[in-house]
Amino acid sequence: MSLSRSRSSFQLIPIAWPVALAWLLMVCLAMAWAPLSRGQAAPQTPPPGQPDQAAPDSGGPGGDSGVIALPKKKDAPEEPPPVAPAAPKVRAPEGMSNFSLRIEVPEVSLDVGVLLEKTHQFVPGLKPANFRVYEDGVEQKIAGFKRVEAPITALLICEFASKNYNFIYDMRNAAFAFTQQLRPQDYVALMTFDMRTQIVTDFTQDKRQLLEAINSLVIPGFSETNVFDALYEGLDRLNRVEGRKYIILIASGRDTFSKITLDKILQKVKATRDVTIFTVSTGGALRAVTEGGRGMGGAMRDMDYLQADNEMKTFAKLTGGNSFFPRFAGEMPDIFSDINQAIRSKYQLVYHPTNAKQDGTYRKLRVELVDEEGQPLRMQDEKHKPLKFDIITREGYRARQEVE
Repeated sequence: MSLSRSRSSFQLIPIAWPVALAWLLMVCLAMAWAPLSRGQAAPQTPPPGQPDQAAPDSGGPGGDSGVIALPKKKDAPEEPPPVAPAAPKVRAPEGMSNFSLRIEVPEVSLDVGVLLEKTHQFVPGLKPANFRVYEDGVEQKIAGFKRVEAPITALLICEFASKNYNFIYDMRNAAFAFTQQLRPQDYVALMTFDMRTQIVTDFTQDKRQLLEAINSLVIPGFSETNVFDALYEGLDRLNRVEGRKYIILIASGRDTFSKITLDKILQKVKATRDVTIFTVSTGGALRAVTEGGRGMGGAMRDMDYLQADNEMKTFAKLTGGNSFFPRFAGEMPDIFSDINQAIRSKYQLVYHPTNAKQDGTYRKLRVELVDEEGQPLRMQDEKHKPLKFDIITREGYRARQEVE
């Protein structure tokens, strides 16, 4: 019985060997296919909030690297603006050297005062279209226009000679009246003259200093009155000061022993730019009493004063100023009120002359006022009565001399 059981066991071996061999082959194929299937499998995304535990491809440590902060992508740079086209280069013809051209356009600045003839009040509200400017008879185009009211820079030239105390009395009253109406921003200097000139006070804004200097003019030195020399020196001194300047000439106007002649002083006045002269005559009361005296001496004296008045008027008129001939001390405040108003309230016209030559010639100026239709301007008061007015400006100017 046992023999038959053994036998049947041996008979099972040949039947089980092919099966084992097939099983072994299947196991080998499965082991060989496993890595390939794992390599081709898609990586699994870790759940949110947990780090990726997969090992990096480079073989470094993995599983404990924590959260990886990815850098933010930079915004795309803006496109640069287009480059401006290069300026075309102009080449000079062959054989010609490079050169530069400079053109200077002359400019004339003209102060114009418009005052009522009766009251000497400034006329406001005028426009550029109301003005016509003529240079040597040719109309000019106005390029700039504005109303000017600013501090003043003035030189006070006073005749201080020992010929008669009435003239000194009038001079002091006039100088005091002018100083009293100055403003804190004004600059004023005081110069006196007899046979020679003297600077009493340089330019200052201290009104008290100027009043003390006028008060010190008590005892003169000489009786001669060289007004031409004094005015010439005053114009020279003002040439060093920038801007618009004024000369207040308080004198009898008679000249005795000046080295400068009338022709030379008139040439100097015409050639000086940016200076306006106002003249105030002295000795009016004495002249009114003694005028028309008997004898050749009285007639010669009257002729001298008439000539002096004409010279004082000419100095003022050539520069756009005004002249005054008071007889009483009570007239002085009103006179200098008019001067202050004429100085501070003006219209400034700017134009480029059609004659652009810089030849040093004297150019005559003329200013007219017109209405909107180009007709002469007419003014009326509240009762529709016509008002006469004066146009105060320079009679001309001297063009600059071109330096060769």
